Amino acid sequence: MGEFDLIRRYFQPLAEHKGSEAVVLGIGDDCAIQRIPADQDLVFSIDTMVEGIHFPKGYCPEYLGWRALAAAASDLAAMGADPVCFTLALTLPVADEQWLAGFAMGLSRASECFGLVLAGGDTTRGPLVVSLQVHGTIKRGEALSRSGARAGDLVFVSGTLGDAGAALDFLDEPEPSDDIAFVLGRYHHPSPRLDLGKSLVGFGSSCIDISDGLIADLGHILRASGVGATVDVTKLPLSPALCNVKGSEAARYGLSSGDDYELCVTVSPECWKVAPEQLKEQLTMIGTIEHDQGLRLLGSPHSVEGDALGFDHFGGVS
Repeated sequence: MGEFDLIRRYFQPLAEHKGSEAVVLGIGDDCAIQRIPADQDLVFSIDTMVEGIHFPKGYCPEYLGWRALAAAASDLAAMGADPVCFTLALTLPVADEQWLAGFAMGLSRASECFGLVLAGGDTTRGPLVVSLQVHGTIKRGEALSRSGARAGDLVFVSGTLGDAGAALDFLDEPEPSDDIAFVLGRYHHPSPRLDLGKSLVGFGSSCIDISDGLIADLGHILRASGVGATVDVTKLPLSPALCNVKGSEAARYGLSSGDDYELCVTVSPECWKVAPEQLKEQLTMIGTIEHDQGLRLLGSPHSVEGDALGFDHFGGVS
């Protein structure tokens, strides 16, 4: 199968999903065209997944299609953006039609679920690598960022933490228990908090998605904002499934595991008081922002050193 046959068969249908009218021209030209309304800012991000690093060799292609787009879309959620479209750069060892059908199915289901239409991309031959760039829009000047946290703000997280990290120990489990099946589902089919991110606009002072672990990602907010924080580890939202499969280690997973794609957001006490109940119900308060820089953990024997700092591609490389 040639490159252009591959595109027409497996990826052209994703460009035909009902999507935003903002995509004026999609697959089939040298560039795609996205129209940005005058009162909107363009928000975009790119994520790359490499076989053997971000997903195991032989990983189910349908899961990969979903996870790759979910990871990229989660960055839009962290900014409070409306999703619009994405581009795909796919490097393949061989044009395996069975693999391509599964990957395209997972990608298609995710794109419909997240409201993202495929606008273009590229395919080439080499080690298996998936790169996705996502585009969104937001009212001009209203995007959430990492740099807005201020002393006195409250620190919140969405959902439960640590589930996807725990799943890594069970990827080859032939007959998973209900608890293991739950954490595996969180790894294979993460749900970027796009609606929550949009509802945080006007309330959140800073926001980030939890892709590399809570400590690592909250640390990005602290550095960007020039502040510190205290987190009460006993308040971490941990699923019953995680507690059952990891026992006393569950809190460590909640602190340091990535791939959950939940949101970590800071909110001033004044904004929290007037936030709608529907928003409050989706968040758990775990700490406070402080003047003194650094991250302090209460109620935990774990330090913020070593593996708790989260994943770093070039950690220790000089």
